[in-house]
Amino acid sequence: MEIQIVLDVKPALGEGPLWDVAQQRLYFIDSLGKRVFRCTADGGELRAWTVPSAIGSMALTRDGEGAVVALADGVHTLDFASGEVTAVIDPEPGLTGNRLNDGKVDRAGRFVFGSMNMSETESSGRLYSLDASWQLRVLDEGIICSNGPCWSPDDRSFYFADSWSGEIWQYDYDVETGDATNRRRFGAVPGTGVGAHDGSTVDAEGYLWNAFVYEGKLARFAPDGTLDRLIDMPVKKTTSVMFGGADLDVLYVTSMAEPPQPHYPGDPAARGSLFAITGLGVSGVAEPRFGGVAADSHLARFVQRERLAG
Repeated sequence: MEIQIVLDVKPALGEGPLWDVAQQRLYFIDSLGKRVFRCTADGGELRAWTVPSAIGSMALTRDGEGAVVALADGVHTLDFASGEVTAVIDPEPGLTGNRLNDGKVDRAGRFVFGSMNMSETESSGRLYSLDASWQLRVLDEGIICSNGPCWSPDDRSFYFADSWSGEIWQYDYDVETGDATNRRRFGAVPGTGVGAHDGSTVDAEGYLWNAFVYEGKLARFAPDGTLDRLIDMPVKKTTSVMFGGADLDVLYVTSMAEPPQPHYPGDPAARGSLFAITGLGVSGVAEPRFGGVAADSHLARFVQRERLAG
């Protein structure tokens, strides 16, 4: 196993690595720096887009020409050619202490994302699902900090974490309807009380990988929730993970250069780097794209206004 630095652009809060198989490109975000990045597997051809507010997650649209982005003030679309950002819907207009956070796409093309309390003290967050027709619904609530959504390879289990619950949850998932039910404890990393479960992904063997932030560890959990492996990273503030590369056998890891709260541990010069881990002996699964396209977002705004008014 080898850990290397792919890029060092010092994102304040690097998050959300997303490997697109069709483009053979890696996307990741700087949540607090309000940027979306794209690069090749080795960090080349770097491109960046700026968004108007803090970004929690993103998903490519089905045409690959843009993205759905979960910003602090709601769901937007980002057009890669023009850089234009278009608002679609704010699911939490009255919750000024919240912002949208981590999200991923299920194999039916739904963008499933959550919100978080920015002070990370109140359970005001929710878990949402946005389908290809731009219909939004709530899947769960009472969450402090939404993180780590991903699915088992057979689509029967959905994994998710409220980072400050101290554990990762498992739901029964119906990919036909998008229903997530029967929430229960899946697994947890034994820690010192400093660490928290952040971004996750699932490999081709059905094992879940999680970035255990503030303790600088990556955890691999077996499908039954038992801890299979722990990897120590060069920095403490590791935030999320995603398999990518031509053979989906490189594990990309994001990290933060500036902790959102001052009492969290500092890091050496490599803080904020995008890391790549090779030689793990496992590969990931291809990430789906959102089922809608950015051109539909104008219709989506009308649909959502009518839905909220009714």
